[in-house]
Amino acid sequence: MPLVTTEEMLLDAQKGGYAVGAFNAENMEMVQAITEAADELCAPVIIQTTPGTVRYAGLDYYLANTAAAAERIPVPVAMHLDHGNSFSLAVQALRAGYTSIMIDGSRKPLKENIALTKAVVDACRPNGIPVEGELGQVGGKEDDLEGESAGYTDPEEAVRFERETGVSSLAVGVGTAHGVYTSTPVLNVGLIGVLKARLTVPMVLHGASGLSDEAIQSCIRAGICKVNFATELRVAYTHTIRSYLSQNPGAIDPKQYCAAGREAVKTLVKERILVCGCAGRAK
Repeated sequence: MPLVTTEEMLLDAQKGGYAVGAFNAENMEMVQAITEAADELCAPVIIQTTPGTVRYAGLDYYLANTAAAAERIPVPVAMHLDHGNSFSLAVQALRAGYTSIMIDGSRKPLKENIALTKAVVDACRPNGIPVEGELGQVGGKEDDLEGESAGYTDPEEAVRFERETGVSSLAVGVGTAHGVYTSTPVLNVGLIGVLKARLTVPMVLHGASGLSDEAIQSCIRAGICKVNFATELRVAYTHTIRSYLSQNPGAIDPKQYCAAGREAVKTLVKERILVCGCAGRAK
């Protein structure tokens, strides 16, 4: 089916008490893996690209791959700009045909974050494209994303942010980090519940790669409606290809070792879809 926006799928998740899995894709094989997993589990799914990924090949290349894959399956697929780092990039993604935009002004002072986010919301609204904002930093390092430490979202600031920006969803800081965890994160699940009681828009959890199933599900029960996975997909893809080439040193056909990487990512995505509780939720 054609690409859809994230708005309806996240509102459905909010009402149904589950989360939609959002998966970062770096190439065609990862797009195939994500969409095939969603199709087999009858789940809505979000495919994402970061600014660093976009620089590698361009918005149009990733959008074309995802749109082609979405047309082959009957479940809803959205194309999302993850951690858009400027108004310019957000508008470029909008014009390219992305069906969901994130603008990340979380490292800016609150007033500047609100102004930037509102500008992107205002630009996307005439096209009916939802915008995800972020308030409270997610720590760690991944791609272009780097934060010294996790910053928790302040509930009062979150209420103001939602009201003044008009965002469709909000990424919140509750103790997670991007990249590979070197120690067990301390999640403030109680804060998610507090934010849920104060906000109307669906909340998003970044930095989920490496979290236990139980930790993710506790966040979903508290009110998270979208969960982002990136690093662990890269790890699965790369390690599988490395292993394949080690066992088959004479292999020269990329279709062979890339197919192995694709299957590893597909298996992981299916596991995460089941953890998020969105299997069988496609409409």
